[in-house]
Amino acid sequence: MKKQRSSRSPASLPFVSTPLVLASSLALALGLAGCNKPDEGKTAGQQLDSAIAKTEQAGAEAKAKTESAMANTGAALKDAAQNAESSGKALAGKAGEKMDDLAITTAVSSEFVKDPDLSALKIKVDTANGAVTLTGSAPTEAAREKAATLAKGVKGVSSVDNKLVVKAG
Repeated sequence: MKKQRSSRSPASLPFVSTPLVLASSLALALGLAGCNKPDEGKTAGQQLDSAIAKTEQAGAEAKAKTESAMANTGAALKDAAQNAESSGKALAGKAGEKMDDLAITTAVSSEFVKDPDLSALKIKVDTANGAVTLTGSAPTEAAREKAATLAKGVKGVSSVDNKLVVKAG
């Protein structure tokens, strides 16, 4: 079998017209011409030097901004570290005070256990910042006063608030 050739020429295609082809070509040429920047009379070497200089300037500006940001960050970190240290010291101080208060409470209670006139189970001892508060009951007025005297004798006690009520046995 032989292939038959078409008798149509490209100009005779039904959907292609000469004015359309010309208009498309002109639009394409104008579009491509608009993409080119004028060379402003500079040689390729001068244009390259200008681009390098602009890049170096942008790099220097970026470096300066980065150094400034790093300095600000360093200062902020230093402040945060100092604040954390102060807070840590304050918390350690408070914890130390609580431990001191616990030691005082334990020492006062043990003094009451050693004394035959006082019952450690009936006397509650609370300590806050070295100030001791005694609540509960004592068998006699003398035992009530003795409890206050024993509490005052414990190291670290700054004051004693004796709220013991005298109740016999």
